[in-house]
Amino acid sequence: MPKLKAVFRCQQCAYTSLKWLGQCPDCGEWNSLIEEVEEVLTRVPSKGAAWTSLSSEVTSLKEVAAKQDPRVATGMLEMDRLLGEGLVAGQVLLLAGPPGIGKSTLLLQLAAGLSERGMRSLYVSGEESLSQISRRAHRLGLKAPKLSLVSETNLEKILKTLDTVKPQLVVVDSIQTVYHPEMSGAAGSVGQVRACAGELLSAAKNSGAVLFLLGHVTKEGVLAGPKILEHMVDTVLYFDTERENPIRVLRAYKNRFGPTSEIGLFEMKESGLMSVTDATALFLGDSRGAAPQPGQAISVAMEGTRPIVVEVQALVSPSRFPYPRRAVTGADLNRSLVLLAALEKHLKLPLDNRDVYINLAGGVRMRDPGVDLAMVLAVAGSAKDLAVDPHWVFVGEVGLLGELRRAPFLSERLREAERIGFTKALVSQKALEGLPKFEKLQVWGVERIWEALKVVGLSARPASPVHRAVPD
Repeated sequence: MPKLKAVFRCQQCAYTSLKWLGQCPDCGEWNSLIEEVEEVLTRVPSKGAAWTSLSSEVTSLKEVAAKQDPRVATGMLEMDRLLGEGLVAGQVLLLAGPPGIGKSTLLLQLAAGLSERGMRSLYVSGEESLSQISRRAHRLGLKAPKLSLVSETNLEKILKTLDTVKPQLVVVDSIQTVYHPEMSGAAGSVGQVRACAGELLSAAKNSGAVLFLLGHVTKEGVLAGPKILEHMVDTVLYFDTERENPIRVLRAYKNRFGPTSEIGLFEMKESGLMSVTDATALFLGDSRGAAPQPGQAISVAMEGTRPIVVEVQALVSPSRFPYPRRAVTGADLNRSLVLLAALEKHLKLPLDNRDVYINLAGGVRMRDPGVDLAMVLAVAGSAKDLAVDPHWVFVGEVGLLGELRRAPFLSERLREAERIGFTKALVSQKALEGLPKFEKLQVWGVERIWEALKVVGLSARPASPVHRAVPD
């Protein structure tokens, strides 16, 4: 009879210790060591221990034939954009996000759509009964009679089901509810998650089925379970948005078969998550055509290869606190503080006794430095109580020295601004070199941020000659 031994295992990195420790010495996490009971015996590795069938023959790189993996379109425009034109046979994907964000809804829609197109699909649920899944599908208006459902958490039974049904698409909801009957520890523990994910991954690689694993997140917003889970899978998708926001932003933090710079935009409706085709109209909202307001500026951000016109809003008001407040929503706080320091230094704009609030309208989150110029002008406009002409769009990165730098993909940004109806754009002076001409958009270039304020009418400081690009 095997002996039982109590160990303390880190829930983040699977580090084990014979005694409890407040901080994991391996990953540095606090209060992450949980007591578990494990059997002391030598196990024979299962046949599915290997992730893929490997060859021990040594081959030079030029002798290896590079093949193009065929893609399977999901039928959801935003999902295909995010993944790189579809799914690949044998691909293992991990989808994570806060509770209630729409993970199960999204994958139920995806599985139902692919099954309707002739792809054998299996939905394995460890959190809901079959009747609950059926009611959800009926509520979403999904008609997929060929979609197979099973409510199971036992790994061995799940693997037998895969061997019997031989699906081409498998959804496991969720990996934290699946348990290995031959292993100790509760479902969701580090050892259980690692073992179950390894067995499922091996089955998917050997059969060529596409495998989706749904993952929980902790209260800190990080993926629950061992970090090795993210290393094992091919693609890691994460819902980067608040549950209260009807717009769901899906990001790829890892993708072996496609880019990681793209995002997928979905809108939660009664019929489920719908792809957002015109992101600019969504985030710009009703601001187009409205009377200009102080503290408002428009920019074009890039998310992967997609230009998105965003509205930057700023509010500068007298502070009643010993230390003025700085609150930023949708942008990076540290970068915003740098921009405020540049404003005070180079524009002599007094902000030391004022609260500053910056918001990217529409609930969007951007880390694109090309929005810097719009932030600077929005703050300056609010501080001076002056509005900017609504026909302007601002694209450029602001440096510590007050200089304006070129933003990448500038032509694509300006084309999107012209499509929406903007007639004037302000960019870096050096960015005008090699910039194509636009039919309805005038492009102006400046070198310093105080010159930008002069151009748009927010500064009384004398400026050096401002350069303008055609057309006239």
